[in-house]
Amino acid sequence: MTAAAGDRRPPQTGSGSGSAGQGVAGRLGRYGLGTAPLGGLFAPVSEEEAEQTLAAAWEAGIRYFDTAPHYGSGLAEERLGRFLRALPEAAAAEAVVSTKIGRVLVPGRGEEEGFPGRTGYVRVRDYSRDGVLRSLDDSLNRTGLDRFDLVFIHDPDDHWEQAAGQAYPALAELRDQGVIGAIGAGMNQAEMLTRFVRETDLDAVLVAGRYTLLDRSAAEELLPECERRGVAVIAGGVFNSGILAGGTTFDYDAAPPAVLERARELGRVCASHGVPLPAAALRFPHRHLAVTTVLIGARSAEEITEDLALAAADIPDGLWEDLDHAG
Repeated sequence: MTAAAGDRRPPQTGSGSGSAGQGVAGRLGRYGLGTAPLGGLFAPVSEEEAEQTLAAAWEAGIRYFDTAPHYGSGLAEERLGRFLRALPEAAAAEAVVSTKIGRVLVPGRGEEEGFPGRTGYVRVRDYSRDGVLRSLDDSLNRTGLDRFDLVFIHDPDDHWEQAAGQAYPALAELRDQGVIGAIGAGMNQAEMLTRFVRETDLDAVLVAGRYTLLDRSAAEELLPECERRGVAVIAGGVFNSGILAGGTTFDYDAAPPAVLERARELGRVCASHGVPLPAAALRFPHRHLAVTTVLIGARSAEEITEDLALAAADIPDGLWEDLDHAG
């Protein structure tokens, strides 16, 4: 894959240059495909289903694909890599791929961690320089790609010191050398992402579940800070793991009764305007100027078609005002 990293200054704390962020942001597209479901999130996905999903996304014009070693213990990376390598060279050059560091896979009897069906690896948290290099080398081998356009520091919630003090400098060096295109951090919280944006020279953030119809906490500090510093924002988990798409799970667990009722109320407001709740959920993040891309998570070609149709639905301005009051 190619990347538009641009020329960079030596890494410096809090520079907020955003040059590579602006470069990669221009190639991500309005919607991208998150591959956690293709790694078997919540339920296994067959090889055929995974290939059909990727093909449907490509045919629909999606060119940005996000993956991680965590997703099915490398299974999502392997499947994405096979699909991209099978494309004609000129077409494959259009793809933008991000992966993540922070979990190194070690052979052994591991926990499912939400990905049933592949437990032959133990996930070891490692945000050291050596861990970064090993993780990237493993990801390159699994995908068969020669580089990644964007690399995220993945879920360093309890590992700030090592993630900021070792993982980030290692990635910044690789970015300056042109080994990777850009650097980001991906988390299910906004607070530490804001700290990363302020104290390092990130190009992008992937904020999952914290800028949705149900949870707008990223709008308090993270999104304004990213907009000010030119950091691209990728919004993931826009259905809050299912509850905004007709499910009953919230943040990867059973939704509490109060959250279920809030989601029902949002659904009633949407219905009063003739708009499906998932359509509003998909479109909501793009209301903020800082948000570049919304990640769609799909496990079938049918879900790709359905989600993109929902994303294209006509939404009256009055719905947003009513949802703001209801949310």
